Amino acid sequence: MSGLEPGRLSLNTATVREQWGLAEAIEGCARYGIGGISPWRDKLHEMGVDAAAKAIRDAGLGVSGLCRGGWFTERGAIDAEVRNDNRRAVDEAAALGAECLVMVVGGLPKGSKDLPAAWSLVEEGLAETLDYARKAGVKIAIEPLHPMYAADRACVNTMGHALDICDRLGDGIGCAVDVYHVWWDPELETQLARAGKERIMAFHICDWLVPTRDMLTDRGMMGDGVIDIPGIRGLVEAQGFDGLNEVEIFSALDWWKRDPDEVLATIVERGRSVC
Repeated sequence: MSGLEPGRLSLNTATVREQWGLAEAIEGCARYGIGGISPWRDKLHEMGVDAAAKAIRDAGLGVSGLCRGGWFTERGAIDAEVRNDNRRAVDEAAALGAECLVMVVGGLPKGSKDLPAAWSLVEEGLAETLDYARKAGVKIAIEPLHPMYAADRACVNTMGHALDICDRLGDGIGCAVDVYHVWWDPELETQLARAGKERIMAFHICDWLVPTRDMLTDRGMMGDGVIDIPGIRGLVEAQGFDGLNEVEIFSALDWWKRDPDEVLATIVERGRSVC
């Protein structure tokens, strides 16, 4: 399999969140020929939605996704604040022309050990948000997170579980497939085939370091770890996915400390050589 030219890559702004704001990330993508961007909402709000949308359009970038909606479980109920924030996220995704709104669904409510109750709350929140998103023409992408995040960030941890929810909720909802979270799953190939083109809404790449020094902020640059990125990309593309390959690297100990131009230059090189 041939590597990825920069035009097939997208920069998730988490990758340079400590060095750059959104305006600088947009300019950096354009300068390095990277084809798209995926803003996190904090950076989007700093710049302003309208200004960001215009700058992204003017730079000729695609928007592979908006990060993130979700967090349905934190309060133990879908209250007005959670509901309204997710609706705002849908509106922002629509304004940007994002391919999808990525959902990090939330873990166990504080003090709870009731995982099935958390799952029910997640599905309730997704159903409500999906009803609103359909009217706005925005696709909702559940991002199953690695099981190490089940308690505090996302209690949906496999493609199979995410697709079960999609089956029940219907059109307009699918998955964001992040290799960091799903590479270990023995059912991955089967579940990607089950998802098909319509429900693979985003594809995120980075690498799993050995050892991993921090559960959240020690992801690796592509090629520095143990994930078979070309193999998983091949499985995703076999289902017809032809979207941007989104680079999302949380790296407090390494890449967040480097010159962001070095980060983007390395992303372009690794896209070509190891992805």
